[in-house]
Amino acid sequence: MTEISKPDFDQYLQPGRFVDSDAPTVVDFAQTVSSGSVEKREKAVSIYYAVRDTIRYDPYNIDLAPEALTASSALAKGSGFCIVKANLLAAAARVVDIPSRLGYANVRNHLTTERLNEYMRSDVFAFHGFTELYLEGHWVKATPAFNLSLCQRFDVKPLEFDGQNDSIFHEYDSQGQRHMEYLQDLGHYADLPRKLMIATFRKHYPHLYDGTATTLGGDFEADASSS
Repeated sequence: MTEISKPDFDQYLQPGRFVDSDAPTVVDFAQTVSSGSVEKREKAVSIYYAVRDTIRYDPYNIDLAPEALTASSALAKGSGFCIVKANLLAAAARVVDIPSRLGYANVRNHLTTERLNEYMRSDVFAFHGFTELYLEGHWVKATPAFNLSLCQRFDVKPLEFDGQNDSIFHEYDSQGQRHMEYLQDLGHYADLPRKLMIATFRKHYPHLYDGTATTLGGDFEADASSS
């Protein structure tokens, strides 16, 4: 295991612009949902499930303005796409003294709605966000994007997290069909690299930046049930 020096490690405990672990609402959220746990691993698990299921996954109404990408913004809206949900998990973990960082990858998603597929013109989800938590001496991946009710509509097993093993998207759904494939690891960061995120989006979805595209709007979960 590679040791991390204290100066480098500190960045994974401090508030960031987007991982705003010092925001009062984030502090209250983290302390409330983990109040019944004593060990850090237990706290991490409690926070993971709270983020996964109380913040609804919504790729239809993505706002890339800086203020809309913060952990506290996800809490205020009660919904968000994978990147802001990862920010919230990372921020809440830091509140209870669990080091956290953000991971990104390009993935191929085989389970999406017809509307979203037409909008993106691709089954590649660029810059998919997840969180890594430092627990019991090693980094553990945690992906809180898809809430339980959405998974049930898609007939996909929800991702569980025990604080010891990586929790990343299943390759297959409950029927044995392809669900998601990781294509390229884009590294990890202490805070969201917003400029890199937008540059990646522009590369993969140029039509969304030509002045003609608008946010989809609507209810992704409702569409999922009819897919």
